[in-house]
Amino acid sequence: MLNQVVLVGRLTRDISVNKGEHGKVATIPIAVPRSFKNSEGTYDTDFIDCVAFDHVAENTSEYCSKGDIVGVKGRIQTIDEKQEDDTIKKRIDIIAEKITFLSSKRQEEAD
Repeated sequence: MLNQVVLVGRLTRDISVNKGEHGKVATIPIAVPRSFKNSEGTYDTDFIDCVAFDHVAENTSEYCSKGDIVGVKGRIQTIDEKQEDDTIKKRIDIIAEKITFLSSKRQEEAD
Protein backbone atom coordinates (compact mmCIF):
# COMPACT_ATOMS: atom_id res chain seq x y z
CA MET A 1 0.00 0.00 0.00
CA LEU A 2 1.10 3.56 -0.59
CA ASN A 3 -0.02 6.81 1.04
CA GLN A 4 2.15 9.59 -0.34
CA VAL A 5 1.49 13.20 -1.36
CA VAL A 6 3.85 15.57 -3.15
CA LEU A 7 2.88 19.25 -3.50
CA VAL A 8 4.74 22.33 -4.74
CA GLY A 9 3.33 25.77 -4.06
CA ARG A 10 3.75 29.18 -2.45
CA LEU A 11 3.27 29.85 1.25
CA THR A 12 0.16 31.97 1.74
CA ARG A 13 1.28 33.38 5.10
CA ASP A 14 4.17 33.34 7.56
CA ILE A 15 4.37 30.22 9.70
CA SER A 16 4.04 30.16 13.49
CA VAL A 17 4.82 27.13 15.63
CA ASN A 18 2.54 26.23 18.54
CA LYS A 19 2.67 23.69 21.35
CA GLY A 20 0.31 20.78 20.70
CA GLU A 21 -0.61 17.55 22.44
CA HIS A 22 2.27 15.73 20.74
CA GLY A 23 4.93 18.46 20.69
CA LYS A 24 5.48 21.43 18.41
CA VAL A 25 3.03 21.83 15.50
CA ALA A 26 2.49 24.29 12.65
CA THR A 27 -0.04 24.63 9.88
CA ILE A 28 1.71 25.23 6.56
CA PRO A 29 -0.76 26.84 4.11
CA ILE A 30 0.28 26.63 0.45
CA ALA A 31 -1.28 27.78 -2.82
CA VAL A 32 -0.89 25.20 -5.59
CA PRO A 33 -1.83 26.31 -9.12
CA ARG A 34 -3.43 23.66 -11.32
CA SER A 35 -1.57 22.62 -14.44
CA PHE A 36 -4.52 23.21 -16.79
CA LYS A 37 -6.79 26.13 -17.65
CA ASN A 38 -10.46 26.22 -16.69
CA SER A 39 -13.32 26.96 -19.12
CA GLU A 40 -12.61 30.70 -18.76
CA GLY A 41 -9.00 30.26 -19.88
CA THR A 42 -7.37 30.91 -16.49
CA TYR A 43 -5.54 28.67 -14.05
CA ASP A 44 -7.36 27.79 -10.84
CA THR A 45 -5.43 27.53 -7.58
CA ASP A 46 -5.98 25.09 -4.73
CA PHE A 47 -5.28 26.31 -1.19
CA ILE A 48 -4.06 23.39 0.92
CA ASP A 49 -3.18 23.35 4.61
CA CYS A 50 -0.43 20.94 5.59
CA VAL A 51 0.41 20.02 9.19
CA ALA A 52 4.06 19.80 10.27
CA PHE A 53 5.53 18.70 13.59
CA ASP A 54 8.68 19.32 15.62
CA HIS A 55 11.83 20.02 13.55
CA VAL A 56 9.98 20.24 10.22
CA ALA A 57 7.64 22.88 11.70
CA GLU A 58 10.48 24.81 13.38
CA ASN A 59 12.73 24.88 10.31
CA THR A 60 9.92 25.98 8.00
CA SER A 61 8.96 28.75 10.41
CA GLU A 62 12.55 29.93 10.75
CA TYR A 63 13.66 29.85 7.12
CA CYS A 64 10.49 30.49 5.08
CA SER A 65 8.02 33.34 4.82
CA LYS A 66 4.89 34.28 2.90
CA GLY A 67 5.41 33.98 -0.86
CA ASP A 68 8.26 31.46 -0.72
CA ILE A 69 7.97 28.34 -2.89
CA VAL A 70 8.15 25.05 -0.99
CA GLY A 71 7.89 21.37 -1.85
CA VAL A 72 5.93 19.22 0.59
CA LYS A 73 6.29 15.45 0.78
CA GLY A 74 3.92 13.75 3.16
CA ARG A 75 0.88 11.58 3.66
CA ILE A 76 -2.89 11.87 3.97
CA GLN A 77 -4.41 11.21 7.38
CA THR A 78 -8.12 11.05 8.21
CA ILE A 79 -9.43 12.15 11.61
CA ASP A 80 -12.91 11.62 13.03
CA GLU A 81 -14.23 14.80 14.69
CA LYS A 82 -17.27 14.71 16.93
CA GLN A 83 -19.67 17.56 16.12
CA GLU A 84 -21.94 19.45 18.54
CA ASP A 85 -24.93 17.39 17.37
CA ASP A 86 -23.02 14.15 18.22
CA THR A 87 -22.42 13.26 14.57
CA ILE A 88 -18.97 12.29 13.35
CA LYS A 89 -17.35 14.28 10.56
CA LYS A 90 -14.21 13.07 8.79
CA ARG A 91 -11.40 15.57 8.36
CA ILE A 92 -8.53 14.96 5.96
CA ASP A 93 -5.10 16.33 6.88
CA ILE A 94 -1.92 16.44 4.83
CA ILE A 95 0.88 15.53 7.24
CA ALA A 96 4.15 17.08 6.01
CA GLU A 97 7.03 14.69 6.61
CA LYS A 98 9.58 16.71 4.62
CA ILE A 99 9.52 20.30 3.36
CA THR A 100 12.03 21.45 0.77
CA PHE A 101 12.70 25.18 0.44
CA LEU A 102 12.71 25.82 -3.32
CA SER A 103 12.89 29.61 -3.53
CA SER A 104 12.76 32.56 -1.24
CA LYS A 105 11.34 36.02 -1.92
CA ARG A 106 14.30 37.38 0.04
CA GLN A 107 16.67 35.58 -2.33
CA GLU A 108 14.75 36.77 -5.42
CA GLU A 109 14.83 40.39 -4.19
CA ALA A 110 18.60 40.16 -3.66
CA ASP A 111 19.23 38.92 -7.23
